[in-house]
Amino acid sequence: MSTTRRKTSTSTGHTAATSRSHAPAGTGARAAGGAESVDPAELPVRPGEEPWTAAEVAELHDELNTDLERLRAEIEASEAAITGLMRDSNDGAGDDQVDAGTKNINRESELSLANNARDSLAQTERALARLEGVGFGLCESCGQAVGKARLQAFPRATLCVTCKAKQERR
Repeated sequence: MSTTRRKTSTSTGHTAATSRSHAPAGTGARAAGGAESVDPAELPVRPGEEPWTAAEVAELHDELNTDLERLRAEIEASEAAITGLMRDSNDGAGDDQVDAGTKNINRESELSLANNARDSLAQTERALARLEGVGFGLCESCGQAVGKARLQAFPRATLCVTCKAKQERR
């Protein structure tokens, strides 16, 4: 479990440190149902960043839902194309080596596109679940805030820039 500290203004104009604990993702800290709206003030931010606003959270939510629809349609189209390519590969009578190779390349390309879309769909579903539940905006490696700007650019991010750089160096 990680804790995020944040300074807040009091009614007297002084700042007070508040402490919020975040349960690890998947612990069910929020009520079942999933679609409840997240309080923007609960989302972690890096030092120097402005807190999340309700409009920004709604925009992220809409973007992730739009991506879900697009990726599902993309997967359906790829699966239809793969089915067609598999059906066409059976009647290859009279095909020379180049034709057979082209069909294999097309089939492998469609399979790769479908797998990439499935991976993106899983990441998007996970990001949406984290946004609606717990863990959105926290680095899965170090537990620090991922960063508002990073999440606005790539809402599926699960690692802060530092941890992502370490991962890529491996």
